[in-house]
Parts: sequence; structure tokens; C-alpha cells
Amino acid sequence: MKTRVAVIGATGYTGGELLRFLVIHPKVEIRAITSREPSKLIYDVHPALRGFSNIKFENISPKEVSERVEFVFVATPHGVSMEVVPDLISNGVRVVDLSADYRLDDVSIFERTYGIKHKNPTYKAVYGLPELHRDEIRKAKLVANPGCFPTGAILAAAPAVEAGIVEHVIFDSKTGSSGAGRTPSEFTHHPELDENVKAYKVATHRHAPEMEQELNKLGKVKVSFTPHLVPVIRGILTTSHLLLSKEISSQDLQKMYFDYYRDEPFVRVLNFKELPSLSSVKGSNFCDIGCFEIDTTGRAIVISAIDNLVKGASGQAIQNMNIMLGFDETLGLMLPGLRP
Repeated sequence: MKTRVAVIGATGYTGGELLRFLVIHPKVEIRAITSREPSKLIYDVHPALRGFSNIKFENISPKEVSERVEFVFVATPHGVSMEVVPDLISNGVRVVDLSADYRLDDVSIFERTYGIKHKNPTYKAVYGLPELHRDEIRKAKLVANPGCFPTGAILAAAPAVEAGIVEHVIFDSKTGSSGAGRTPSEFTHHPELDENVKAYKVATHRHAPEMEQELNKLGKVKVSFTPHLVPVIRGILTTSHLLLSKEISSQDLQKMYFDYYRDEPFVRVLNFKELPSLSSVKGSNFCDIGCFEIDTTGRAIVISAIDNLVKGASGQAIQNMNIMLGFDETLGLMLPGLRP
């Protein structure tokens, strides 16, 4: 028997990516997709899914959703899921939340970072980065799917931080325009972005506390982060500048990463000096990690590449679902990137 699932807030890019993976997943059945504009067919909103499903969007309550399914993805804006999740959990449904509402352990940091008063601070979630929290995810009722920038950044730094050889990590990330969501703005409008690169929210981006939280669980380290918007649709390329506290060779650094991620199905550690590229991970759930060069100042450079909509959002959410439901972790996700 297939597990019945639903997606609350399924009209955006992340909702569309969730549906793209769910319609081909062999062990689940989509029983509800919600929107404030109901009655449209799934392919009216997401044309690529024509022929895969005829389900319609509905404007129904979380309680009604929970009566139909065993598992729910919440893909609503920040501040909305905190109102949705308690009803789902109290009705026995397991949840992956793709918003930031439950990612931060300290509610006061969430409120300060997002400018939102948390309405249900007693609900606690497991941070849904499988490479670090797989055992906790397996038992969780509520998993907070990581942000896109933190996913690539944390994976790029975790082995070195846990080894205790880093005192400060500086993340410089380049991201595509789809990370801003489906609603257009002047900042992400293509004529403003094409042939251009824009730094934004310099030193104040709201994903930085996630990076600090998770990396400081592995070791004491300072974290700095600056994102840039570049004229591509999908992908995040993160250059991690690891300011080392101990000497290590580039080859030993690469081996450290290879050993750390040896059994991880969606992390590919590249050869020494081999550089990750967005085209190798686009459309896939892989995180490629490479470079491992060290300069004369003791700065190690580790670069990661992910698809922000897949490993950075919906693909990782499916990965978390697979773990929570006891499926093979790679089920429905083992697809290569779209190159070129």
C-alpha cells in the first residue's frame, strides 16, 4: 500500500519541484495539493507535469488535509507554517516543513532574524540535513528542511570544522534567480540581472544563523556569509574560505572529506583541484564538493555546488521523507544532473 501524501502550498517553485518528484515516486500517492486559488489542475500551474497527474488544487484546512493523508510537506511562506504544523502534528501526521519557522533551535534568534513573532514556540523540529542528523530524522514527527544556502555551505565546511582545524569560515555564495521564488521583483527581474552580478544582504542574510547553529554543533567556529545573485536560473555555488588553525596538506584535506562522506548517497567528493559546476548538479539532488587547495596564508578553499530547488529544497525534503518512512533514502531521487 502506498503512503498518502499532501503538499500544502504547492503552487510555487519548491511546491512544483516536490510534485515533480512525488508523481514518479513508487511508494507514495498524492492525495491533496492546496492553494488559495483552488480548482486548477496540477498541470495548469505546473505544465511540465501534464500527463503525470490530474489532481486539482484545493483550498482546504490543515485538519481536512490530515484526514486524508499520513505525510505532509508544508511549502508555505515563512510565518505561515507555524500556524499549520500544530494541527497536522496533533492529528498524527508526520511533516517536513520547507519554511524557516522551525529551523532555528532558539526562538529568540528566529524572531530577531525574520522579524516574526513565533506563535508555536513549544514545537521542536529536527534539522533536516541527513548527512548530519539522519538518526534523529528517522524518528522525527516534524523535520525542518534546511535553507538552500545553508545546505551547500554546511556540507562544504562540516568535515573540517568537526576535525577541529578551522577557526573561521567565510562563505561566498552565488545563486540563481529561482531562489527568490515565483513572484517577480525588480531585484530578480531578468533585464536587471542578465550580464550582472549583485551582492545582497551583505553580512545580514537570514540564513547565516542556520550555518552558525549547525556548524557550532560540530566545533567552535566563527561564520561569515555573503550571497550574490547571478544570471542563472538554478543552482548555488559556494566558495568556502576555511581559515585553518592547524596545518594540513591539500591531499589530506581531500581525503578527510572523502572519508567523511564515503557512504553518503548524495554528496560527491571530487578529486583534488577538480572544481564543482552548477551544470553537473542542475535538476539533481547531489551536492558536489571539490577544490581543496590551500594558499600560503593557511586558507583552505573548498567549493560546493547544489541545485537550490532540489538538494537545497524539495529534493532534500523527499530525501527526508524517505528516511522518516523507512524507504530507501535514494528512492525517486537518483537522477543525474542536466548537463549541459
